[in-house]
Amino acid sequence: MIVFILQKLKIQDLDRIPGLYVNSENSSLYLTMMLDNKIVVGYKEIKLENSLNQKTVPDDCCWGIARVPPFTSNHSQSAIIVDDFKHLLVLAGHQSSHHIICLPHGVRKLPQELLPSLEYFNILILWFGNDQIAWNSARTFAKKLIENRCYFIRPTDDQPSPYLAFKLGLNIDKILKTADKMVHPSIIQFSTIRNEVYAELQNHDKTLGMKWTKFPALNKIIGGHRRGELTLLTGPTGSGKTTFISEYSLDLAEQGLPTLWGSFEIRNQRLAKIMLQQFAKEPVHLNLDLFDNLADQFEKLPLYFLTFHGPQPLNIVMDAVVNAVYVYDIGHVIIDNVQFMMGIGAKYDMGSERFWQQDSIIAEFRRFATYSNCHVTLVMHPRKEKDVEQLSISSIFGTAKATQEADNILIIQNKIMESLQIKKYLQVSKNRYSGNLGVMSLEFNKQSLSFSQQKT
Repeated sequence: MIVFILQKLKIQDLDRIPGLYVNSENSSLYLTMMLDNKIVVGYKEIKLENSLNQKTVPDDCCWGIARVPPFTSNHSQSAIIVDDFKHLLVLAGHQSSHHIICLPHGVRKLPQELLPSLEYFNILILWFGNDQIAWNSARTFAKKLIENRCYFIRPTDDQPSPYLAFKLGLNIDKILKTADKMVHPSIIQFSTIRNEVYAELQNHDKTLGMKWTKFPALNKIIGGHRRGELTLLTGPTGSGKTTFISEYSLDLAEQGLPTLWGSFEIRNQRLAKIMLQQFAKEPVHLNLDLFDNLADQFEKLPLYFLTFHGPQPLNIVMDAVVNAVYVYDIGHVIIDNVQFMMGIGAKYDMGSERFWQQDSIIAEFRRFATYSNCHVTLVMHPRKEKDVEQLSISSIFGTAKATQEADNILIIQNKIMESLQIKKYLQVSKNRYSGNLGVMSLEFNKQSLSFSQQKT
């Protein structure tokens, strides 16, 4: 694909891209990444024979941007922000008054260290791809970049990513003119959001949310994992809530969803050990010679962990969560679990004051999920129930506020068979998005600590 682009672009156009180099074997292109247009802090590499094989060096802490000055004398303080090397090449060869900026880590994250490099621009046009991560990253990045100067090219069939538009021979100037503001007044008319509604209708499957690769049955019931929602997970003691939600969240993180774990019940070392074994799909302690290679791969996942353990004040936790969303562009927060965060055995352990405390936590995470466009999953203990009874929505500890505020309620159920064997399944008891309810069988594999429905 890159060879195709190079054949179409004029040599003098490529010469105008600062920091663009070809290696001596003519097999790779290199693009330097600069901090504040002054200091080289890394580079992007792309293989000429396969443009899907791209990498940024250093992989996780490159805080620079690739910036192409405008080709005309009109020094308009506007820039098009893209997430891919080949998109920059396409737009660099297009006669435009905009600066072209390529982010170091695509739509995965927007490091705060490079924000000063973007302060020169009054207008920022975000032109990303047409997938769930790109959709959500555009909204998340806009909050960090100041929404009132951000515009978004909404992904539709006739205005795809820059490379696809170039390949299909579409009019790039016409697509750029469709850019909409990311933020609207408090009172709007339908005409203001018409294009956004059309984009969602045309991309209906993507609006259902990011799909789980390991739990296809869950996709069929609730559609996918959507930002801005609040999910509650409950189940009997020892039913595997932490183990399940670990794999559930790891599945999404492996697809690029930045995830923040707040494990108040077990320490991060134990949680990471569980997740690493699920990632490896085999007992790591029996294959220690593979640890370094596995750990190197695991470190590249967009996973972050709060260092809290046991009871913590709500304001301290929220301050850390809000900071993580800003710095690391978090799209999924897991709190495991609410009762341990509050402190079991504390002075509020009984009575209405404890219910008030839990309601405050639920309300704050509900507000945070909506405002930050971030999905929050809260693990909660159920009320004391008889062993023979199946749990229901009313089994969730506390007042009705938790179940009222939640968009999704997931319950791990233990069913005792006639053979006295315990059968587990996940019950979707609430789904505000579509209303679909149902159950998903959970077969536990002790070797991989997995509830996955895929073959390992």
